[in-house]
Amino acid sequence: MEDVKIVLSVLWIATMLTYLWGDVLSIITGDAKKMFGEQVTQAMWMGIAILMLIPIVMAVLSLILNYPLNRWANIIAAIFWIGFNLLSLSGYPTYEKVLLIASMGFNALTVWYAWNWV
Repeated sequence: MEDVKIVLSVLWIATMLTYLWGDVLSIITGDAKKMFGEQVTQAMWMGIAILMLIPIVMAVLSLILNYPLNRWANIIAAIFWIGFNLLSLSGYPTYEKVLLIASMGFNALTVWYAWNWV
């Protein structure tokens, strides 16, 4: 049972690092100043900060929550991220799309591991 917790935590860390690398590339390319063609506001940055906390919190919760709450928290959070990324995929440059697809792969693995956890 502990092995699944570790796998889930590592998948959330991989997801977070994928998002972080996308953010670094956005800063380097200058794409970080606009989102979907609009100037990024402080409120938008706050929303982004809150969203980016989810994978970090899930990495920790995956290790400390007990089954079945752990299982369902991972399934729900990962499905949320898959849906969120699918809805926003078209608004990003190509390098971000590649990273978002990779993160959705990590999220799909998270759902698979959590779903098959017995």
